[in-house]
Amino acid sequence: MYYIGIDWSSDHHNVSLQNAHGAVISALEFPHTLEGFQRLEQEREKLAVPATQCWVAIETRHNLLVEFLLERGYVVYVLSPRATKSYRQRYTASGAHTDASDAALLARVLRTDHDQHQPVRPASPLTQRLRAQVRFVEQLRRSVQRHSNQLRALLLRIYPQAVGLFGTLTATINLEFLKAYPTPAAATALSRAAFTDFCQQQHYTCPRLIPQRYAHLLAPAPKALPATLHAYQGQIPVLAELLRQQVHYHKMAQAELTQLFPQHPDAPLFTSLPGAGDLLAPALLVKFGEDRDRFPTPGAVQALAGTCPATDSSGKRKRVYFRHSCDKEFRRIAQHFARASVRQSGWALAYLQAALPVSASPSHAYRRLANRWLAIIWKLWQTQQPYDEGYHLRQRAARQRPRT
Repeated sequence: MYYIGIDWSSDHHNVSLQNAHGAVISALEFPHTLEGFQRLEQEREKLAVPATQCWVAIETRHNLLVEFLLERGYVVYVLSPRATKSYRQRYTASGAHTDASDAALLARVLRTDHDQHQPVRPASPLTQRLRAQVRFVEQLRRSVQRHSNQLRALLLRIYPQAVGLFGTLTATINLEFLKAYPTPAAATALSRAAFTDFCQQQHYTCPRLIPQRYAHLLAPAPKALPATLHAYQGQIPVLAELLRQQVHYHKMAQAELTQLFPQHPDAPLFTSLPGAGDLLAPALLVKFGEDRDRFPTPGAVQALAGTCPATDSSGKRKRVYFRHSCDKEFRRIAQHFARASVRQSGWALAYLQAALPVSASPSHAYRRLANRWLAIIWKLWQTQQPYDEGYHLRQRAARQRPRT
């Protein structure tokens, strides 16, 4: 068995290749190119060992080098930079390090502590596609939210009568109106007939509300100074068009995700979760993945998601604190699901109401509920059974029944 530590960067990589006794067989640096990757292959071929007998430690999963290694059969372990920093203190009191020494440290850690880490097991193509699509939908959602906040603040500054004109700011008719009439003067000059024509062209679905919308547009409102209006008015149509495109692509991305998700074998399990919906169900699926060995206990998935606290205990001292080292995206998804579940699950609502008085904040209470949900989902995921609210309630009642 040979152990390879790789300290990676965007343009080059440092490698330390060690044998089972910890002796350094080879140390090299190669560029982030196919020719550079082949140099690592050549070092392995000199030893006449198969790639499956070479274990690799690296600090990132999202790198073409990792894809290259997995494709050729190397066993790849991903160590977090935080863990590497802790291991470094085991060997150097000063904390001093170089790229070459970090590569050697990663190989040494893999040789001595590999049982504390899990090798990378690539997900199926469908799961990888779902993971990428979930992330893309979320990125678009955040972009829409950011730019809508920016546009709303701008309208409140110089064009307040346009806020709430057609309800939601990101509605297509709202954005088209701001593109066509980007200033208060243009809106004031708009006749009732022209406004009605605009609504009809945009296929407005509530024609009976057109008089109310027109009155809202012409209602007296504070006016910005001419210099202020001149400085900012050009940004309104630009932001409106940008938002229109982002909303469109967000809808398309969500539609593609909705089409892909049912194709996954675990889709019925996550669809059965109360309140999961079209986004949270696939988001939870890709966070759990397909490898049932990855999370041997519910505590493993709870720790990764950061829903359970961390405990520091020594002697008479014990401190329980918020878990910072976790998959923060997973925690956000779990807490959002907890919030959604209370609208459809009776026990979840009762759990939240009991947790609120003894929690530091509403977010803390929802995190506790998310922690409970992750334990339930883990069990369903391991047994590959969909969620059944009635069965869950019967199990809770059985556990709470006094023993005779």
